[in-house]
Amino acid sequence: MPIIAVINQKGGAGKSTIAVHLARWLQKQNKSVLLVDADAQCSSSKWLSRLEKDVPWQIIQAPDALLDELPLLRESYNWVIADGPAALSETTRVLVLTADLVMVPCQPTGVDLESASDTVRLIQQAQRIRRGEPKAVMFVNRAIKGTKLKDEAIEVLRLMPNVIVLEDVLHQRQVIADCYGQNATVFDLSGSTAGIAKREIEQLFKKALEILND
Repeated sequence: MPIIAVINQKGGAGKSTIAVHLARWLQKQNKSVLLVDADAQCSSSKWLSRLEKDVPWQIIQAPDALLDELPLLRESYNWVIADGPAALSETTRVLVLTADLVMVPCQPTGVDLESASDTVRLIQQAQRIRRGEPKAVMFVNRAIKGTKLKDEAIEVLRLMPNVIVLEDVLHQRQVIADCYGQNATVFDLSGSTAGIAKREIEQLFKKALEILND
């Protein structure tokens, strides 16, 4: 079954938020899901451990352990979601060499966009070794509504080869930022602001999985 790795060498890109929400979204579709927390901060596993709904997770951070265990775990679950570290480490390299799809969230700032090129380079190396795999998507995360930065960021990302840049953008929303403290995801919350966030995130996830299935 597919392995999806959420990576970016830049801290604060929103990897754990994406990984946790993706796992919960897939679970709500009655899919068996495991989240592998490969980040030393363990943010995603801490988050999932506090959810009312049980989303299985494991902490696996050593590169050799990931190489040994990910192929076995994919046989036991419909989906394996891996939350990578905020670095281009050997752990990140293993995830890229193992995943079927790599998702790269990127904030629309100059620093984030510059660092994204290093992440893309790592993906390209894996694609040469694996003859085109993994498929990879990048998208703008935590964009501020009403600014031109997100459009400019998309144009910059589109200059990077061998990576599909999604037109769908995730905006900075307080309801998403509050989820960790509320022991929830937006898919577990009610209200209009949560509903808007749900639709935006779900649309992006659907587009990303379309790329995986192409």
